[in-house]
Amino acid sequence: MRRKVTVVGAGNVGATAAQEIARRDYADVVLVDIKEGLPQGKALDIDQAAAVLGYEPSIVGANGYDETEGSDVVVVTAGVPRTGDMSRDDLVTTNEGIVGSVTREAAERSPDAVLIVVSNPLDAMCHVAKNVSGWPRERVFGMAGILDTARFSTFIAWETGASVRDVTAMVLGGHGDQMVPVVSATTVGGVALRQLVSDERIEAMVERTRKGGGEIVKLLGTSAWYAPGAAAAQMVDAVVLDQKRLLPCTALLQGEYGIDDLYMGVPVKLGAGGIEEIVELELTDDERAALDASAAAVREVVSVLTA
Repeated sequence: MRRKVTVVGAGNVGATAAQEIARRDYADVVLVDIKEGLPQGKALDIDQAAAVLGYEPSIVGANGYDETEGSDVVVVTAGVPRTGDMSRDDLVTTNEGIVGSVTREAAERSPDAVLIVVSNPLDAMCHVAKNVSGWPRERVFGMAGILDTARFSTFIAWETGASVRDVTAMVLGGHGDQMVPVVSATTVGGVALRQLVSDERIEAMVERTRKGGGEIVKLLGTSAWYAPGAAAAQMVDAVVLDQKRLLPCTALLQGEYGIDDLYMGVPVKLGAGGIEEIVELELTDDERAALDASAAAVREVVSVLTA
């Protein structure tokens, strides 16, 4: 029996995630959006690509949640992007309402699902989904670290002239300008990054990673979607296929890294039950200080939530 995955939000990120999951060919996919015709049209397009790309056409578009019943995984990408005239507080408040409503509807119909949050501000929206669903932290977590790590890995591959497949990196912390690329744990083909690249160039790559989302917004006029959609699909793979992948995800910390009751990006083991383990890396003093600063920034955003 095929598994079922729901993706809420048929915008660029949601549709890309739905397409990537459909191409894996292990699950039926439901793509949900409030805009009439949008999820149905994108689902039909992805289904018709199946005949070319070699997977079964098994994605359905819907404007409601009845079709999502019994989902194994729910991916939440719904929300509005921040515009130039919108304050951070306005964005948090607006998307709190959207993510809260979406979570309530999806959780009611799939009470045993794993919930993966992609909506921004990511760290705060994870708190919303956790509070509304009432589910344990193992089944409510967010996608950010995989995307940020992918950006860091790409820059390292370009800088060293090596294959990106040989880059091992990890980015922790909040999904914002104070994220923490862990240089001490970064290698290329098993060789420490600091042996291959100067500190000055490493710092440039770290800074570009932190501003990676903004760089794309400046170029496109909108947020990225290919890499975020692929990152969300990788997390779904790990859960549905019980892969036990060690991946950077936004998890609710309860004392790990000295941080309590806050969603932060950390390495976790992802399997069928969701987060099966939170892994604590040995950080340098500078990296630990940077993680604490990132936590403080996340708490400031979370403080805006109304519930």
